[in-house]
Amino acid sequence: MNAKATPDLVLRVDAEGVATLTLNRAEKRNAINRELFRTLRAHILALQKDRSIGLVVIRGAGEHFCAGHDLSEKPHADALGWLRREMQTLELLTRLRQPVIAAVRGTCFTGGLELALSADFILCDESARFADTHGKWGLVPGWGMSQRLPRRIGHARALEMMISCRPYDAAEAAAMGLVNRCMPAGALDEAVGELAEAILANSWHSNAENKRLIYSTDGMRLSEGLDHEIMRNAGFDRDAAARRQSFHDRPRGGT
Repeated sequence: MNAKATPDLVLRVDAEGVATLTLNRAEKRNAINRELFRTLRAHILALQKDRSIGLVVIRGAGEHFCAGHDLSEKPHADALGWLRREMQTLELLTRLRQPVIAAVRGTCFTGGLELALSADFILCDESARFADTHGKWGLVPGWGMSQRLPRRIGHARALEMMISCRPYDAAEAAAMGLVNRCMPAGALDEAVGELAEAILANSWHSNAENKRLIYSTDGMRLSEGLDHEIMRNAGFDRDAAARRQSFHDRPRGGT
């Protein structure tokens, strides 16, 4: 890890194949500054090489996921270069072989929403609020909002969200497909755990390859995607034979 980074800005805890990354600036609603981004990037690069981890969860410390970019931070001298690095960091997160879950409570605004959109799944509880406030501050997206948000909720809804700058509550977010699941207060951790358990029970090789196929064929014509699925087939996992044998050995009437 970069010696100048502050590791505590993003905490990593590993348990039973799950790496949980926690944005750790609760006093700032986990607003993202450059040091936090450096630390997040270091964790992502480490996860690229870690075959003991089958799933990643990103969450915020305290009552909020992330309020977005820390606007109190002075602009970087190489603003464009740093912006490219930040966008690349979120793309590295998306391209992790492990599935990534964003667990959202409270505020998930602007840069925080761009971070959540970089995950494969967004789960929230009823306290969650989502907004893109770039326009409120005279800014335009630089971390992928204009690309990831329309792909998730459609162009019309995305444009409305981006130019109205209004917050959407958890029920609205679920209705428009922004989040995969919205849970009652106090039930988010259990829902994340259940999804993680379901994912980890399956072949990690298959999980990674299914994810790769989905993202690598995004935007292709159907015929191209079908060819890609065959030509780039990564084959069977090492335990595929044992998994099939367990099917044959199961008690009759089982699944």
